[in-house]
Amino acid sequence: MSQAITHAAVRVALAVLRIEYETVACDPSLADTAAFCEAYGFDPEDSANCIVVASRRPAGHHLATLVLATTRLDVNGRCCELMDVRRASFAAPELTAELTGMEIGGVTPFGIPQSLQPVRVDAAVISRQRVVVGGGDRSVKLVVESSVFSRPPLFEVVERLAVRPPT
Repeated sequence: MSQAITHAAVRVALAVLRIEYETVACDPSLADTAAFCEAYGFDPEDSANCIVVASRRPAGHHLATLVLATTRLDVNGRCCELMDVRRASFAAPELTAELTGMEIGGVTPFGIPQSLQPVRVDAAVISRQRVVVGGGDRSVKLVVESSVFSRPPLFEVVERLAVRPPT
């Protein structure tokens, strides 16, 4: 199932970086990771979420991250350390859209504005052969080789950015 990428910044970033990818058309109502994986037969271990974090104390700092869907982003530990702030939280959907130009469920690490670069990538993402990420909007996902996320200066691999939730 193929879909054209409609988000211009995403198309440009993929072309400039010469990244090979496949597109998967997605019903926008199924764009959230768990629903997408179940509906389209993808393993959640091979799905990664691009999440924007916003500082709370002090306010005004932002961080773009990429973590496996089966892990939990360490917001008030590792993310605060990376931003050099005391408190942080997931950016509200409206703030994520304002900062990235993308809706939750479609946010991708490709085409992220310079103000959010480098995208911090949890090392576990690189351990997968291929991963599914957002495609810039809720109607498309991208399947890419995970090794692309180890390319500086756009990406920075970070150990312990995310943790496995307790079972």
